[in-house]
Amino acid sequence: MNLLNEAQEQQLQEISKHLRQVRQEKDIRIEEVAAKTNIRLYFLESLDAGKFAELPEPVYIQGFIRRYADVLGLDGQTLAKTFTVNVEPLTHEFQANNTEHIKKRPNIRIPLFVPYILLLGVAAIALIYVLNPKLITESLVNKQDSVATNPRQSNPSPITVVPPTEKPDSIVTESQDLTSSPVVPSPTTAALTDIPTATPSPTPSAENNDNSSVAVTLELQGNSWLQVKADGKTEFVGELTKGERRTWTAKQELTVRSGNAGAVLISVNEKPAQLLGNSGDVKEVTYTPEVISQ
Repeated sequence: MNLLNEAQEQQLQEISKHLRQVRQEKDIRIEEVAAKTNIRLYFLESLDAGKFAELPEPVYIQGFIRRYADVLGLDGQTLAKTFTVNVEPLTHEFQANNTEHIKKRPNIRIPLFVPYILLLGVAAIALIYVLNPKLITESLVNKQDSVATNPRQSNPSPITVVPPTEKPDSIVTESQDLTSSPVVPSPTTAALTDIPTATPSPTPSAENNDNSSVAVTLELQGNSWLQVKADGKTEFVGELTKGERRTWTAKQELTVRSGNAGAVLISVNEKPAQLLGNSGDVKEVTYTPEVISQ
């Protein structure tokens, strides 16, 4: 699109003709002018050939004239002023055309395989996030099933303290038969009869179960992204490197999620450490004082 008016085209016609004659007289190739002025060869050729519709805005053309003339040994500043620059606002079409000319300057080519690699990476990440909710749902279902099949197996029943109450009764009966005297409870007998009520065993064990906790120690054999939740609260989210060792504790449950299960050694309540899973696997494990669900 031509950005020049008639007066500007006439001025530019005379200027370009003069520059072309001087360049030919000094035997300077147009490629040398392009290298010294940093002006695109396409614009210089259009200027010499009178193809002014291929040139950018007049303000850029004025700069071309000044640098072109300086390389030829002329007074570029004076010659550039003979070309009038139209300062009227550009329309949207002119601005779009100017943008296209500017974008043509860098000649950078991106290989076709690069976008495909980026698309594959984005698809892989999206697939992981799509599959993760299913893994979490399966873990929760397995945990509920295990709790339903093993309801409070570690809590002792108060019925277990009944047998000791029979021993004092049998001892009192034998003493009555031997003495054949009125039944008078002796201090020893009284002490034996008070044993079941004085030292009930279920209470301490119930308190121990309520105050029990789970401790998980992680030791990294390689780099892995990790997320650790204790009693529903996120305690850690980030990447740990090879050789790092961390420990977390929880009262009710502790959940460990790894992006590279084969790089994580995990030890629960100081038991022998084991690998969380295979290398490259995304795995989540939940531990509780009573049930470990995976």
